[in-house]
Amino acid sequence: MTTPVQEQKTVAAGAAGAASLTSTELAHKIIDLVEDKQASNITLLDLRQISVLADYFVICTSESDRQTAAIVDSVAMDLKRGGTRPLNPAEGGKGAGWTLLDFADVVLHVFDPTTRQFYNLEELWKDAPVVVKIQ
Repeated sequence: MTTPVQEQKTVAAGAAGAASLTSTELAHKIIDLVEDKQASNITLLDLRQISVLADYFVICTSESDRQTAAIVDSVAMDLKRGGTRPLNPAEGGKGAGWTLLDFADVVLHVFDPTTRQFYNLEELWKDAPVVVKIQ
């Protein structure tokens, strides 16, 4: 969890060292990237005041395993070029109904519609303010 002063820090970039983006900038960059791959129902939750798990969750829906792979690959590759890498390889994946990329302060969740409805992260984290909601 960060305070407003800590927000000025840069986001950890895994083994690659420090990146030049704050967690807020990284979250918005991820939103732009998933939007470019036509993810739907994009939500940005601000967890900074309620959890130490991450600063933000980016949650979106994909209509197929192929689109999910395109979204995850695009985000990972674009951010890698800027020096930001996920802490671990993508979790979930083909056939799982969800994929997760963990960038420490920002976690990207990509769900198929049924799995997203089942896990309902927005309800689970209902105390987190919704910063962005794109249908």
